[in-house]
Amino acid sequence: MLESFFIEFMKGLPNIIWAVVIIFLGFYLSGKVRDIVSYYLNKIRLNQVLGSLGWQEFFNRFDAKLDVSRFFGTITQIYLLLLFIVLALDILSLSIIGNIIGGIIGYYPNIFISIIIFIIAVFIADFSKKIIVGDFREEKLTYSSFLGNVFSTSVWIVAILAILYQLQIVQTLILIIFIGFITLIVLTVSIAFGLGGKEMARKTLEDIEKKIK
Repeated sequence: MLESFFIEFMKGLPNIIWAVVIIFLGFYLSGKVRDIVSYYLNKIRLNQVLGSLGWQEFFNRFDAKLDVSRFFGTITQIYLLLLFIVLALDILSLSIIGNIIGGIIGYYPNIFISIIIFIIAVFIADFSKKIIVGDFREEKLTYSSFLGNVFSTSVWIVAILAILYQLQIVQTLILIIFIGFITLIVLTVSIAFGLGGKEMARKTLEDIEKKIK
């Protein structure tokens, strides 16, 4: 019995060696990809923008460092590592375990799309907030910062709903909330511009009249 086991082990030894090599290669390459992703996310100043939006203060409460770039890089690393592990399991004829991990890999596109939505939301929230505050300050309106915060918060709410929907978390409920919130934003903006437009038009006409005189 021991002899037959040894014979079978020796027959499968090349596959075991290849599987180990593939896993080690996966660790190495996925680590490099993690560093690349983190590097380019740092190049676009993702952590700094999040800090300017107040995220650093939240992390400070837990004595944690704000490093979302590294976190997203690690998510990418895990994805690539899982691909290599599935390949190694196929070599070892352990397809049942490979299929389970394959289900996790199949869910990853939703995670990547959610990350993209999050990054876009970060920069839209930061940029739109500055634009609104800057534009309204030129008109010397008192509540410019408030309006900027409202718009930034609206961007975040839409992004969070989109991410939850993409992650397939209570999709039907999220879709209803999303549509309702978008409708509310459209109505609010329409009313705001309808009321504020009159004042802006009046001021513009007064400026033109002064210049003519």
